[in-house]
Amino acid sequence: MDDLDARLLVTMRANPRIGLTELARLLGVARGTVQARVEKLTARGVIQDFGPTVSPARSGYPILAFVWLQIAQGRLDEAVTALRTVPEILEVHGTSGQHDLLCRVVARTTEHLQQIIAHVLASPAIQRTDTTIALSTQIPHRIEPLLQAAVTDRP
Repeated sequence: MDDLDARLLVTMRANPRIGLTELARLLGVARGTVQARVEKLTARGVIQDFGPTVSPARSGYPILAFVWLQIAQGRLDEAVTALRTVPEILEVHGTSGQHDLLCRVVARTTEHLQQIIAHVLASPAIQRTDTTIALSTQIPHRIEPLLQAAVTDRP
């Protein structure tokens, strides 16, 4: 990724509804250049989507929790298959350390969260959970500082 790619991504993130022509104008490059760069970044998986960012909290799921899972030996695929069936599980990451997976989970209420955890534990592939409820978000998911660093770190 070069300086133009980074500036393109920063501008797209700051102006999510921007058209290619306006994007080209803001960046000071030809529209065809912008279109080719966007297509290249999309093909490489750098740009993952063009959809709206949806707030789970404002969509009726105000509880955010992080749930650590310990998986039965050799049953990771089975556990992941079971987790995929739970729509409130937004992300699952394999981890090192005493836990095997980390899940980002949303719920309508704490009682709903308890039901989700009970459902997860019903899978014989999942041995134990450890749950932490987020009280607030101090720094939300972000990518802009990383992209800005890519622009400023170039020689």
